[in-house]
Amino acid sequence: MRISRRSVLRTAGGLAAEAVACGWAPRTLAQVALGGAGTPPIRMVNGARTAGLDFVLRNGAMGRKYQVETLPGGLGVIDFDGDGWPDLFCTNGASLPDLTKPGPEYWNRLYRNNRDGTFSDVTAKAGLQGEGYAMGVAVGDYNDDGHEDLFVAGVHGNRLYRNNGDSTFTDVTRAAGLAGPGSLGRPVWSVAACWIDYDNDGRLDLFVSNYCDWAPGIDPICGGLEAEMRAYCHPDKYHAQPMQLYHNNGDGTFTEIARKDGLPDLLGKGMGLAMADFAGDGRPGIFVANDNARNLLLRNRGKGFEEVGLEAGVAFNGDGRNISGMGADFGDIDGDGRFDIVMTGLKNETYEVFLNQGKGQFEDGSAQSGLLNLSRMWNGWGCGLVDLDNDGWLDLFVAGGGLDVQDAQSNRIFRNRGAEGFAARRRGGRFEDVSAGVGPDFAQPALHRGVVFADFDRDGRIDAAVTALNAPIELWWNRSPRENPARHWLQLRLAGSKSNRSAIGAEVRCQAGGRGQIRTVSSSVGYASSSDLTVHFGLGEAARAAVQIRWPSGVVQALGEVAADQRLNVTEPAG
Repeated sequence: MRISRRSVLRTAGGLAAEAVACGWAPRTLAQVALGGAGTPPIRMVNGARTAGLDFVLRNGAMGRKYQVETLPGGLGVIDFDGDGWPDLFCTNGASLPDLTKPGPEYWNRLYRNNRDGTFSDVTAKAGLQGEGYAMGVAVGDYNDDGHEDLFVAGVHGNRLYRNNGDSTFTDVTRAAGLAGPGSLGRPVWSVAACWIDYDNDGRLDLFVSNYCDWAPGIDPICGGLEAEMRAYCHPDKYHAQPMQLYHNNGDGTFTEIARKDGLPDLLGKGMGLAMADFAGDGRPGIFVANDNARNLLLRNRGKGFEEVGLEAGVAFNGDGRNISGMGADFGDIDGDGRFDIVMTGLKNETYEVFLNQGKGQFEDGSAQSGLLNLSRMWNGWGCGLVDLDNDGWLDLFVAGGGLDVQDAQSNRIFRNRGAEGFAARRRGGRFEDVSAGVGPDFAQPALHRGVVFADFDRDGRIDAAVTALNAPIELWWNRSPRENPARHWLQLRLAGSKSNRSAIGAEVRCQAGGRGQIRTVSSSVGYASSSDLTVHFGLGEAARAAVQIRWPSGVVQALGEVAADQRLNVTEPAG
């Protein structure tokens, strides 16, 4: 029986009563902000300026309130020079209404990691200034040459940039068969994209999340005719656009897949994408967060997809409603070895948690996880399930901010308390908002959009980079304590041989400290962004871990026990 989420919204007093009933120890607000007595706090410091990151996301807003102004801001983590250190790529907007980049202020940007806590702008040398109004980015080695490539999604024009292996890129969009709207026959507004080897032939295919029909000449005026009264229109004012899937032909070109070839008609105002083997059948699928339209869940049948959102229980929130779905991510929130889903939305809608019950079925877990109450007053865009304090439980980082300047908000961090204080019948997966204790500069409001995660300084702690409309980029160095108690970690960078070179879709299991963890190799995280392909495990006080990898090819590789606090480069064995 599904209980209405509205019936579980509680006041602070009600939450306190629930805490007592669940056996949680009473704690002060200060202890909550620090992540709980006896546990290390999550601490983040914004170091973008001193690191040399001077990017400003410009949306071209001049008062007309074009709908595209609200949605840019994707960014990507890419090791473009192959030195093992994560670099950063940022998409940028354009002038309106002509959708052109008139000068460097609108360039996309590539920053090389100097391996000393600083970055250098190498955009011009790399040839990545870009064209048009960019939205999102997907990172992956599509041609299996050992160099990570870039797909940039945008308004009425996407771009595929091939990494030449010499720190430069070539725009191969037309040669690859990705120019133009394809089967849709009209200009496409793409927001995000996801690399996935859906047919398991060892080559990365491309799934594109499209938003809605839009053109500056027909954009409606909402709010009022006077300039000071204008507002951004509700998504219902626009027609949705179908999603698209492109098959990698293995010769540098792609072919769009139609319904008869394995892609159902997927109509929706697509935003964030997430990828994982949610059904546990060895084939990764895709979750699409839609903006005020039902969410989509694509189950991989080996030679194509089947849309199962309604049957699986993820098409709507716990009240059976659409929300303004923005970012999304897969991760094992409650520690049961299955991939759950988290999705962000706007203020008063609350974020959504879908807990995986096995065999491709989900239940609404927003109340059980605590996010139903915690997220009610916050707008959420980019997001990610990442272990920020290395305790072995996935925390939730959310890029906060509404549609317009009056809705600026700070980012949020919801710490996963794991099994702490739960009765034995519960595995874990309860969040608490620790944003107030993260750091003195973390409360800065902005219209945040995309967020990516990587260990940029390779100190064993996951950092975050966040964009904001018409504001400087933020680089949040993770400075969470590593001692008292000890907080160990393990990172793995996988390279496929029979599987795709990026190992996207590989599943990694880690056993440490008496419990197991699971991750999927995927760059598609949050909103219109691509995080690091490196797999990260927090190990808590465990100094060793047993690791097993299931490659997309089906090969299972057991690494045995390995020491903590190191980064392993693992190549897929021959058989």
